[in-house]
Amino acid sequence: MKPRYSSAAAAVACVLMVAAGCAKKAEPAASAPVAGTTPAVPVEVRHALTGEILKADPASSALLVTHDEIKGYMPAMTMEFKVSAADLANAQPGQRIRAELVERGGDYWLEKIWPDDTVTRTSLDAAAKALAQDTAMRGKEAYREIGEVLPTFTLLDQAGRAVPASRFRGKQVVLNFIFTRCPIATMCPAATLRMGQLQAAARAAGAKDFELVSISLDPEYDTPGVLRDYAETRGLDTSNWSFLTGPDAAVRHLLAQLGVIREFEGATIKHTLATVLINEEGRIIHREDGSVWRVDDFVRRLKKG
Repeated sequence: MKPRYSSAAAAVACVLMVAAGCAKKAEPAASAPVAGTTPAVPVEVRHALTGEILKADPASSALLVTHDEIKGYMPAMTMEFKVSAADLANAQPGQRIRAELVERGGDYWLEKIWPDDTVTRTSLDAAAKALAQDTAMRGKEAYREIGEVLPTFTLLDQAGRAVPASRFRGKQVVLNFIFTRCPIATMCPAATLRMGQLQAAARAAGAKDFELVSISLDPEYDTPGVLRDYAETRGLDTSNWSFLTGPDAAVRHLLAQLGVIREFEGATIKHTLATVLINEEGRIIHREDGSVWRVDDFVRRLKKG
């Protein structure tokens, strides 16, 4: 049976926050501004950067990185960059990364950090191409009905580790789609809250060998570090709950095959929501659309599985 969407659900718009995210607070001014003048706004400079992590330094919340030449801006060199707590926790000495260098207020930061080692990049690219071919071959029947097998994919989790769909075989999986900047309380925030309630209730009921998976609808912004921060800020238990992100092409084909609508309109994402239950053999056995579903219904199904 094809998924049914109410016109109201399909029209929900989640507005992205387009202002700069984690800028430091401005330092106090040395003297009050002259009346009638406008204080100068600090200039922020951004450049794409690739390089290798040499060291993570928790004391200074910084990474020591040897980076490649940034043409027209900076030669190849080794230098220290400020990073978020989540990106610092994900950092692995010796790992190749790509990121955005941000020059802000006299400090150098790295944001939008992604693993860029050959093994990770190759596995993500190959899986995304295979998923695209699968969608094309299925054509108008790309949507997977209940009883069909979950499509194969490889994405990155909140720690920056490559996670293939095969990792979840042998376990029951509850899967949904969210994005971290979604501001509408009845959409992604409600879906995340419901998943947390399910995790606790299923454990209390004695359900075994189950995993929760939340895939980002906004992978360009939702890097592994952003997803880690999202989970940690909310006190979510990631011992059996994976937050996944990766190439937008892969996410787009997963959405098509799982019947979730996502449309970009400038600084807005319009999307629907779905929560899918997958059995130990990787087959889709239950589906609920929207963010309002009964936790006890999923608990009962997890215990039965």
